[in-house]
Amino acid sequence: MTEGMVDRWRAWLMPRVQPFVVDQDEAEALRSIAHSRVLSDELRDTFRLYAIPDHHHIVWLDRAGSASLSPETVRTQPTRHLWPTRSTPYDRRRTTSWVARSIHPVDHSPPPEGVWRRAADVLPDARRLAGRFPLTSGPNCFATVMAAAGVPDAEGTWMQREPFEDWLADHTIAGGNDSLPGTVLVWRDRGGSVGHAGVTLGDGHYLHKPSQGWMTPALVLPVRDGIIAARTPGQHLERHTIR
Repeated sequence: MTEGMVDRWRAWLMPRVQPFVVDQDEAEALRSIAHSRVLSDELRDTFRLYAIPDHHHIVWLDRAGSASLSPETVRTQPTRHLWPTRSTPYDRRRTTSWVARSIHPVDHSPPPEGVWRRAADVLPDARRLAGRFPLTSGPNCFATVMAAAGVPDAEGTWMQREPFEDWLADHTIAGGNDSLPGTVLVWRDRGGSVGHAGVTLGDGHYLHKPSQGWMTPALVLPVRDGIIAARTPGQHLERHTIR
């Protein structure tokens, strides 16, 4: 990774003004010191601002302003807030450590050359994507599977369910073998909506992107570890084979 990449991460991880979830009363009390900001996709993912409770708001505070928050509010934030220091090298080290902790532990040898060579027939871009971080938040598991299969422009896209379902219908058949390259693992909820996807590389290797966040690269795991990591109550697993 380059210093430029780490500095981009650092700006998303520890901006000088940060979002906090507060209730209505505290939002009113903080109005005079709150800043005005737009919640970008990257900051949403950094601070895990996915489901704001009813009658709560996001307020933007600098470090001094955050000292006005009640202890209960600080304790119940979706994630811990990190503030920048005067030392850029120190903050870069903190940033890379934070990103490393955000990634699913990988205790797995990289696929040997033969696996990549055999997988290239159905997954021509899988090797290039493996271990690669997105430039921004957005690119997700669906985009990674499609991009690995060679779909143009999929890599940088926040791929929605509908185009992924269309691709499955047009380019795969039902069923698959986890030991062969090109088996797409798809998790669906009870209503049939797709929730996650990854693809096998062959010989027990599996490629997926854990989230749409900027901090998660496309990872190679043992197939079993990938299945365990994606298990969610109420979802079932199905398999498709890329034609």
